[in-house]
Amino acid sequence: MGLSALRRLSAAAVLSLATALPVMAESLADTMVAAYRHSALVEQSRAVLRAADEDVATAVAALRPVLQWAASHSVSKPEDSSSSRSSSLSLGMEMTLYDWGRSQIAIDAAKEQVLATRQALVGVEQDIILAATISFFDVRSALEQVALMENSVRVIGQERQAARDRFEVGEITVTDVAQADAQLAASRAQLVAAQGDLEIARENYMAATGRQPGTLAAPPPLPTLPANVDAARAVAQRNHPSVLQAQRSAAAAELGIAAARAERNPTLSGSVAAQVQRGLTQGLGGGLGEYRTQRGLSAGVNLSQTLYAGGRLSASLRKAMANRDQARATLLNVSRQVSQEVGTAWANINVARAQISAIDEQISAAQQAYDGVREEATLGARTTLDVLDAEQALLEARADKITAEANLQLAHYQLLAAMGLLTVEHLNLGIPTYDPSQYYNAVRNAPASSRQGESLDRVLRAIGRD
Repeated sequence: MGLSALRRLSAAAVLSLATALPVMAESLADTMVAAYRHSALVEQSRAVLRAADEDVATAVAALRPVLQWAASHSVSKPEDSSSSRSSSLSLGMEMTLYDWGRSQIAIDAAKEQVLATRQALVGVEQDIILAATISFFDVRSALEQVALMENSVRVIGQERQAARDRFEVGEITVTDVAQADAQLAASRAQLVAAQGDLEIARENYMAATGRQPGTLAAPPPLPTLPANVDAARAVAQRNHPSVLQAQRSAAAAELGIAAARAERNPTLSGSVAAQVQRGLTQGLGGGLGEYRTQRGLSAGVNLSQTLYAGGRLSASLRKAMANRDQARATLLNVSRQVSQEVGTAWANINVARAQISAIDEQISAAQQAYDGVREEATLGARTTLDVLDAEQALLEARADKITAEANLQLAHYQLLAAMGLLTVEHLNLGIPTYDPSQYYNAVRNAPASSRQGESLDRVLRAIGRD
């Protein structure tokens, strides 16, 4: 067998194997992972967190020496006098030696803001995963609604044809045929609306995950719930990122008061400077003067304190107290909102379960009624309108069950989000997650160069690949 024949045989084998393999359906976990990796909002929040990390480095840098250099060159020629030129180069260093805790308070406040921003990032990640979950169930529900409406159009089309046949033999009137035509047109309109809802659901899925939905797998088993709603609320108060963020913000606001009070403290600083100055004086006759070089070295300490600032320090303290009160009120409000979200999600679960149980009974009765009405219609005891009404009642019951089942699934994940547990780690999605401490550890000591700078470069490259 020739080489070309072998290639054709191999290609045919691969093609047949590919067509024989089943298409892998996308699970809910796949949708969550795609949303986590795709979201630009998550990337934005990570950048905000890295900026907050740099605030710690900025606060640390306030305790370090500041090294500066300056160079100058000047030429002067007074009237009826000799001209002179002067050049100087200076190198100076200043450093805060002691500020009675002001800088340390700024560092602690920046750290609290970092922790608060980390919780904000967790909250964004939860929102992204919940949005993906909603889009997943919306697409599945829309697909089921479209399939239900297509079946309805098919069944009503058969009823319409049967009505026309009975009209031809004189069993029913033209009114019955018109009723069948009207019901068929209404079902087709419902089908078009369901198809439109499906397209909207697919667009929402695309926005959440960055790709169009393929074949979606059946939802996984429902998540395990706490014993009661009070236990769920307790978990939420301990874990919800909004509550934790508000707690950190309140702690930072308390440090803001301490910082405002520390502004009244004195500051002890030290300075060291070295200077080289070189000058040339030129006489009136144009003769060259003499270059003179002066070198100097100076050092000193400075103790200063603001005694009066026109009320600025008092205003800053009052503002810090107002910010503290605001942060405390925000914490209380967020805590209440989270508790409300837990209670709402818990109630939605109970409502959906009760609806499904009642709808199952409704479907069973509607199916029995529909079968009976159709049988009676063949015997002339029922009209075409009776058959169409029974079929419509069965259709509505089945549509309601699709919605109720989707609501039940979604309410479980809304409860997880309200408890602060809709995260990659808790859901065990099995993907690498963003480590917020990696960048913080690389910059918290304000690295500038050498090994620390190289370490920071590696961190930035790793973040870029995340």
